[in-house]
Amino acid sequence: MSVSRAQILIEKLISNRLSSEELSELLAGTHDEAVQQVYSDALELYFNRLLAEESGKRRNLPD
Repeated sequence: MSVSRAQILIEKLISNRLSSEELSELLAGTHDEAVQQVYSDALELYFNRLLAEESGKRRNLPD
């Protein structure tokens, strides 16, 4: 599985657009260390973005 394909699968997973065939492909990629790192990096970026968005929301709340 190529790095770009792994990134596409993660993006589809995050956006809830992953087909059952793509889920199988994603899970098969978990056995490849290079692909595991791509998955990990993509998910870390996603969760960091969520944390930043949440932090920004909290700063904009009235006291």
